[in-house]
Amino acid sequence: METKPYLIALDLDGTLLKDDKTISEDTLRTIRKVKEAGHYVCISTGRPYRSSSMYYQQMGLTTPIVNFNGAFVHHPQDESWGRYHTSLPLEVVKQLVDISETYSVHNVLAEVIDDVYFHYHDERLIDAFNMNTTNVTVGDLRDNLGEDVTSVLIHAKEEDVPDIRAYLSDVHAEVIDHRRWAAPWHVIEIIKSGMNKAVGLKKISDYYQIPAERIIAFGDEDNDLEMLAFAGCGVAMENGIDSVKQIADTTTFSNEEDGVSRFLKQHFSL
Repeated sequence: METKPYLIALDLDGTLLKDDKTISEDTLRTIRKVKEAGHYVCISTGRPYRSSSMYYQQMGLTTPIVNFNGAFVHHPQDESWGRYHTSLPLEVVKQLVDISETYSVHNVLAEVIDDVYFHYHDERLIDAFNMNTTNVTVGDLRDNLGEDVTSVLIHAKEEDVPDIRAYLSDVHAEVIDHRRWAAPWHVIEIIKSGMNKAVGLKKISDYYQIPAERIIAFGDEDNDLEMLAFAGCGVAMENGIDSVKQIADTTTFSNEEDGVSRFLKQHFSL
């Protein structure tokens, strides 16, 4: 009997990746078996492509990928699949820089797919973000940006994060969605409103003609909520936040305990 293919969507940080940002050998073996059984495995992450491509290659994926929480979806191996890039208007980005200066934030970053723009010079942040890219520009974003951007990150003082987010909700709710990163970074991440991982995952599932009941999605943070709700089977990590566990259909072991691998082994009787 031929089994119908599933689509398995993997968040990276806190989900597929262990805390040291590696994929365990056990998980790699399981992913390989799932693919050999005819199922599709894809990555759905808040990260840009440049800092998720190494995991894509390590797992030997041949699927489209969701980056920037859905604001950029493309197929690394098939140009003809299309590039879905939903960007923030440049005028809005300049207003975000203005408000950030009001709060004397540590830094503001703008990302245009894989090009990174820093408002202020910042060795530590540049090291953290400069993965697989040489296209880093430092200086006033209002001068340096010449096009709409994929995402803006505001690295603020911890005590200012709630105020800045309240301002964003009041003034820019129509245009942007914002999320807070997990500690230790007090970062507010901003993308075009209406963008989330479910939007990206739907493009991929439509392409493979896989219905929701055959989609399994794994996640741990608030940027995974829509994706877990969209999937027929949303799986929360044990280390995930409460709201993710509440929306998920089930909870698996933590990212440190091969939660993704253990769930897939059981589900597909591997």
